[in-house]
Amino acid sequence: MLTRTDLRGRTLTTAELTALLPRAALDVEQALQSVLPVIHDVRARGAGALRDLAERFDGVRPEHVRVPREALTAALRELAPDLRAALELSVAHLRSGHTAQLPTERVTEVVPGGVVRQRWVPVRRVGLYAPGGLAVYPSSVLMNAVAAQVAGVEELVVASPPQREHDGCPHPVILAACAMLGIEEVYAAGGAQAVAMLAHGARVESDVDRADLEAAGGSGDVLCEPVDVVTGPGNVYVAAAKRAVMGTVGIDAEAGTTEIAVLADDTADPAHVAVDLMSQAEHDPAAASVLITDSPSLADAVDSELARRVPRTRHAERVRTALTGPQSGTLLVADLDHGVAVADAYGAEHLEIQTADAAGVAGRVRNAGAVFVGPYSPVPLGDYLAGSNHVLPTGGTARFASGLNVMAYIRGVQVIEYGEAALKELADPLTTLATSEDLPAHGEAVRARF
Repeated sequence: MLTRTDLRGRTLTTAELTALLPRAALDVEQALQSVLPVIHDVRARGAGALRDLAERFDGVRPEHVRVPREALTAALRELAPDLRAALELSVAHLRSGHTAQLPTERVTEVVPGGVVRQRWVPVRRVGLYAPGGLAVYPSSVLMNAVAAQVAGVEELVVASPPQREHDGCPHPVILAACAMLGIEEVYAAGGAQAVAMLAHGARVESDVDRADLEAAGGSGDVLCEPVDVVTGPGNVYVAAAKRAVMGTVGIDAEAGTTEIAVLADDTADPAHVAVDLMSQAEHDPAAASVLITDSPSLADAVDSELARRVPRTRHAERVRTALTGPQSGTLLVADLDHGVAVADAYGAEHLEIQTADAAGVAGRVRNAGAVFVGPYSPVPLGDYLAGSNHVLPTGGTARFASGLNVMAYIRGVQVIEYGEAALKELADPLTTLATSEDLPAHGEAVRARF
């Protein structure tokens, strides 16, 4: 079922290898031309534009752009007990995993009487995007919100597309997840218009909008205040909108379609490999599922498992489209050293290691959003309950980008404090450096103190 590319015996540069690898296309630049008018419309018309754009793109005109408090509390009250328990368990694991990421403030005495203090300060207000396309992802709310809460962010705002089947509100499980985390500011807004609202804010433009705001417990002429950082996954239009507002606000990444690579040898169970490839393929017809192996017999066995299992899975057509697309395939390598090199060139969002000495092999991997080690660490564990974050770099950007973590919401601030004697001791070399750069007033700013 998977298209097979034989890389054995081929001497390739990194660029040549990268060009041969299966990859989902993500033309953010082209999408950018489509989203710029949307962003300008939201900036100009505020809440009225959000309603019109929801009707145009989501097929429903929301009665409330800002979700009323009662809708949030009702969604949590009506949430199935087993789902609520599972979400609460995920939150607990995420708090543990993200608390370990918090940086420590340090004070360094550079010279006697002269110190530099490294402070870590959370941003004040964050906008979190929760997609609502082929599937609904309350787990994405948790991944974004818990990281921000652990970082110490004061105000969290969630935007998620309005749903026709839910009278223009975001999906009730999204609302329940927000209520569970104490997030009261939630908007029925999707796509580029949601990113525009978060980045630039949105004003009240009519009595309908004012009533909407009051129903959610707000007041005044501003429906949504701008945020400092926008995070969360989405489609190519969300990615393009993030690119457009970057600089006005911080962003996490321009996330593309999900992808998995499995690095496996002949010790791997082909059934495990097959179901893990399928688990990512069911996200989207453009999802990428890639097997990297030095075992042709394993590749054959995985194909047999896929042929047997894909027709029986719920989203069979979606999975089949993803697995047979140009973004998916099997890469045959000469040995595990070659396999690690290919995995690094690919830079998968999710990389599973199913080999003998999986931990040792994982330790050699340089480029991956997250690494899943051994037969009992499948990617779905990271999607929900591992305690790691599932918002990860895609499209090979793992070679320079990290998965979402508390540092997305924290700024480093250096605090410099020198005493008189410490500054006087450095006056001469400082003046020398300032003179070399033809900035004499810099040196005078020090010498005038003595």
